[in-house]
Amino acid sequence: MKKVYPDAKAALAGVLTDGMTIMAGGFGLCGIPETLILAIRDSGVKDLTFVSNNAGIDGAGLGLLLETRQIKKMISSYVGENKLFAEQYLAGQLEIEFNPQGTLAERIRAGGAGIPAFFTKTGAGTMIAQGKEERDFNGDRYIMERGIVADLSIVHAWKADTEGNLVYRKTARNFNPMMATAGKVTVAEVELLVEPGKIDPDHIITPGVYVQRIVHVPNAVKKIEQRTVRKRTDPAVPAGTGEEI
Repeated sequence: MKKVYPDAKAALAGVLTDGMTIMAGGFGLCGIPETLILAIRDSGVKDLTFVSNNAGIDGAGLGLLLETRQIKKMISSYVGENKLFAEQYLAGQLEIEFNPQGTLAERIRAGGAGIPAFFTKTGAGTMIAQGKEERDFNGDRYIMERGIVADLSIVHAWKADTEGNLVYRKTARNFNPMMATAGKVTVAEVELLVEPGKIDPDHIITPGVYVQRIVHVPNAVKKIEQRTVRKRTDPAVPAGTGEEI
């Protein structure tokens, strides 16, 4: 079966439906499958539930799908960089299921591993525990969290071969690897595409068995969420005096 598709639209053809659950890799704007997100926007599908650490920012990432009101619900850990998200939530137009970040990561990993539920201390005795089964283990209280399996996972990888073996680069190795395992269908956008055998097996992070479709994006746009720079040092001030900052 050929896994490589000519573009993002073709890679998502026949997969997208209204009301589906989609996992989207990334952390902030790092490692997000931007090209696939744009294709989802252009497809017009609606009433989507997205599982993602965050909702991008205004005008980028999943923020693009908030602009078109295609997202009905977010299952997330952090949403503080998106004003439109806050506006839609406060207006009752968007549902939120908040998760502690580690819990969200483990729910996704569990879903990909075929584990339907697990117990964790995180959130016990707080609002996070409301409506969830609780048990005592060795004198400590734990709450049950369910694994997540999505209808579709979209991920961004640095390198792949045509069999779908994926390598992620640096911080893009965030939620992408676990989400690639937890989708009924996984579509990967990749920056470098090579033939099988050209990737050192020890470098493969996601085995190709988890990936059904690939789109080559050699010129992927990588936006900077918050640009932070150090003030220029005055050459007239000796280093180490504290006055050079």
